[in-house]
Amino acid sequence: MSDIVSRADDPSAAHLSLWKKGLGRIPDWVWQKTGLETLVLAENDLSEVSDRIGKLKRLRMLDLGHNKLTNVPDTLGDLEALTDFLYLQDNRLAALPSSLDRLTKLRYVNISENVFEAWPGSICGMSSLIELKASGIGLTSLPESVGRLTRLRELNLRNNKLTLLPESIGALQELRQLDLRSNPLTQLPAAIAELPRLEKLDLRWVTTLAPPAWLDTLEARGCAVYW
Repeated sequence: MSDIVSRADDPSAAHLSLWKKGLGRIPDWVWQKTGLETLVLAENDLSEVSDRIGKLKRLRMLDLGHNKLTNVPDTLGDLEALTDFLYLQDNRLAALPSSLDRLTKLRYVNISENVFEAWPGSICGMSSLIELKASGIGLTSLPESVGRLTRLRELNLRNNKLTLLPESIGALQELRQLDLRSNPLTQLPAAIAELPRLEKLDLRWVTTLAPPAWLDTLEARGCAVYW
């Protein structure tokens, strides 16, 4: 615990990792470190995050993964300097605040292994996303608004309950990797075949889908199709 105390006394620190410290709750002094650029709070049995997190205006990277969070505060949307990543995976989140659509500079988000009742709409406002991981969240549908994520290069939807994908997936012209493993898909939009930069389409453990004819077209142009 002495190393935590020493870091609390360093007002100039830009990076703070409290990974796997058994905290139970986030110490109040963390919110006083307004110069922080990276903050790791993963694996601490956290059940809540104070709305004071919105004071950390310089944060570029935030890791809240592997905790017991059922929600995150609206003030997370005030962290408009977040650019590098936001880890929320392996919690108990059923929704995300609409304020997160203000995180328009964010490039990487992981919301996997949560219990979302519906697709969190604020994700589609994160217009700079390059990589989005949303595996194992019980997802039954993907909204047309996912087509707004035009900079996306990697989309991981593994192990959900998707039967269809929206036609707007064709708007993801920068997409390189699309992971659809272990979904009960019955149909795929032909627009996938027109994605000019697609390098990998993963359909392993999809047992409900007849292979679309256009898969041959994808493979012929060099896209790796895993079936």
